[in-house]
Amino acid sequence: MTKKKIDDALQLAKAAVEAIDDKKGIDIICYKLQGLPHAVSEYFVIATGSTERQVNAISDAVVDHVRLKLKEKTSHIEGKENLEWVLIDYFNVVVHIFKPEAREFYNLDGLWADAEVVKFE
Repeated sequence: MTKKKIDDALQLAKAAVEAIDDKKGIDIICYKLQGLPHAVSEYFVIATGSTERQVNAISDAVVDHVRLKLKEKTSHIEGKENLEWVLIDYFNVVVHIFKPEAREFYNLDGLWADAEVVKFE
């Protein structure tokens, strides 16, 4: 992967984190998966919304903010039907918005515990 594509992916992850934070998402974590075996993207952004309504608002905010700021469209969205876990796929960045129970059950944080955590200022 070229440096530009990696930088673009990092900027997309940062934009997703901004949108989640703006909608008061909690426990926001960005994992750098680049170079890890079996990684499906460069970055995973994981966050929690306390209710279905908040999960929906956060996921909509991510899609809108990334589109407005970076002119990027999502390739795929899953989970909008039940709002327990919404996955927003941008190929190099995958955003996961969970309700608390679903985040604990699926434990993506534990699955990618060996990944570097990216901090945004």
